[in-house]
Amino acid sequence: MNKEDEIYVYYLIGQNLKKIRKSKGYTQERLAEESTYSVGFIMNIESSKYMQTFSLGTLWCFAKVLECDIREFFEPLDN
Repeated sequence: MNKEDEIYVYYLIGQNLKKIRKSKGYTQERLAEESTYSVGFIMNIESSKYMQTFSLGTLWCFAKVLECDIREFFEPLDN
């Protein structure tokens, strides 16, 4: 994936969301319930094959629910 492409930021955040969510012991269903977003929306954000756009407000909500710093979603990926 080209890191210079705008789509990359959505991929980066989606992969970090998945990593953070799992590290906190959250399922997609639990995150959906606590954030009021749908499971399908969260699945699309975390998908490496589908590019789901979302707002900064959405990201802020996920950070609040997962009790993490919003900057963690922008951490470089290990792979």
